[in-house]
Amino acid sequence: MNTQKTVLVTGAAGFIGSHLTEYLVQQGFTVRAMVRYSSRPQLGNLEFLPKNILSEVEIVKGDLKDPDFCYHAVRGCQYVFHLGALIAIPYSYVNPTDFVQTNINGTTNLLNAARKTDSIERFIHTSTSEVYGTALYTPINEQHPLQPQSPYSASKMSADHLALSYFNAFNLPITVVRPFNTYGPRQSARAVIPTIISQLLTLPAVTLGNLSPVRDFLYVKDTAAGFLQVGAHPATVGKTVNLGTGKAVSIAQTYALICQIMGKQPVLLSDAARLRPNKSEVFTLVCNPALAQNLCNWHANYTLEQGLQETIDWISNNLELFKPQDYQV
Repeated sequence: MNTQKTVLVTGAAGFIGSHLTEYLVQQGFTVRAMVRYSSRPQLGNLEFLPKNILSEVEIVKGDLKDPDFCYHAVRGCQYVFHLGALIAIPYSYVNPTDFVQTNINGTTNLLNAARKTDSIERFIHTSTSEVYGTALYTPINEQHPLQPQSPYSASKMSADHLALSYFNAFNLPITVVRPFNTYGPRQSARAVIPTIISQLLTLPAVTLGNLSPVRDFLYVKDTAAGFLQVGAHPATVGKTVNLGTGKAVSIAQTYALICQIMGKQPVLLSDAARLRPNKSEVFTLVCNPALAQNLCNWHANYTLEQGLQETIDWISNNLELFKPQDYQV
């Protein structure tokens, strides 16, 4: 692959976006990182990039809801990696309108900007395994029905369909990358793995919600590599492709494994406030990664134990970023 290309990463200040930005610089790309505008001189998770990496990144600040900004951000780029979105499921119950405005309208603005830019060679749109809802069968392949079990998942599947419609209607070279549950360093405590680790490090008891859901946890470095290897592959234009390990683990098993790695045996408490509405809980998400493997020879390389150890080490060294006593939505 010729890496003498300029790429735009939206959501670059986020968890996955910061890792993807770092990976793309390491692979030799010229990276333009979109960060949501704030008057504060903060770059989110990009601040954790090594200085020699961050110095290579062009930072642009704005908002996906601004069509003019989207056009200027896209202009001159060959690849767009669109990760910018609102992603907190509990918050989508509180403010679903904001999810529509950011995840659907914001995606539309970026797609329209890409249409107006002659340089675009590939638009890689980020989906989520949440669009599948509770599995009707496992492992979940790309033909699994979509089930809108939260306002967040509804907004994301709408954005997915919009992106693919631009491939069909306007011949925009779209690939939809659908990662399963990504975890790793820099993830906030709104996700279950950092919640468990940060509580184990600081509190005598751990408070969680439902322990029965089953997930396919994908380490963030595998996710970042998958975005490039799968998203930019010529065989994936016009397709949706899952990224996952194909291995199922319950929240209870994940909790027990983290306790084992950390050598902890705390009291475990249940908090009703952390439970999703019953019809909105997604009980089983396990990926079938065959399409990514067969088309692009992509495989997840990290075991859950390896990824958890790196995550534990990072959170231990950055514990001041967490408030384990508070429930983060």
